[in-house]
Amino acid sequence: MADRLKGKVALVVGAGSVGPGWGNGKATAVAFAREGARVFCADINPAAAEETAGIIKDAGGEAVPHRADVSKAADVAAMVESCSFTYGQIDVLDNNVGIAEVGGVVEVSEKDWDRVFAINLKSAFLTMKHVIPLMLRQGGGSIINISSIASIRYTGVPYATYYATKAALNHLTRTTSVEYANKRIRVNAILPGLMKTPMVEKSVELAKSYAGGDVEEMWRVRDRQIPMGFGGDAWDVAWAAVYLASDESRYVTGIELTVDGGLTLKYV
Repeated sequence: MADRLKGKVALVVGAGSVGPGWGNGKATAVAFAREGARVFCADINPAAAEETAGIIKDAGGEAVPHRADVSKAADVAAMVESCSFTYGQIDVLDNNVGIAEVGGVVEVSEKDWDRVFAINLKSAFLTMKHVIPLMLRQGGGSIINISSIASIRYTGVPYATYYATKAALNHLTRTTSVEYANKRIRVNAILPGLMKTPMVEKSVELAKSYAGGDVEEMWRVRDRQIPMGFGGDAWDVAWAAVYLASDESRYVTGIELTVDGGLTLKYV
């Protein structure tokens, strides 16, 4: 199907990529545009936001780049105001911001704990806080929070901050979905598994945890963990987001859509 998001405006938070290739937010922004949405591409890195918006515009779509640090309330308020001023509405909010710091509760510093919570969890709180009133006035909308299978399983890597923030994001998604269900605002989460994205590739600590720092071996180790035998990529997350953004999922709210090749179904 084409034009599944025709007439909709999508605010994609974390629409850039931390390196060459396709991150979840970048692929989602482009997928939304391919399905007819006008896309407001927000990222802390203005060059990354501009790159994504440029890809969309080069393909004949409509997109606007915007720089925002969504762990800061003033930036979020300005971002939502700018998107609303530009397009007059926000039908879809897609939260793709997240970082991972390796370290269990003993090893992680208080500074890193606070920083990861601000980026991974506070950002979703702030974006929903500012977008939901607009969606209420519009008569509805779809919010998609990108979580992780780390929110429900120990993945073999000790990163307490990531586990805790993503688990909290899941429950914030559930409770918010119920609170606004009768207002036609749907709130869902996507739980990606072991994905091949620039963020993972650039994480020195993850490569050390999996394969002593060898990135290619890390991919092979991760592939062997997955029942399907291969890691997913950003497009797998993006097309799941298209479904949740579209009217095809009009009766779906409060779910955790797992995109992991069957990994979380394994006993070991």
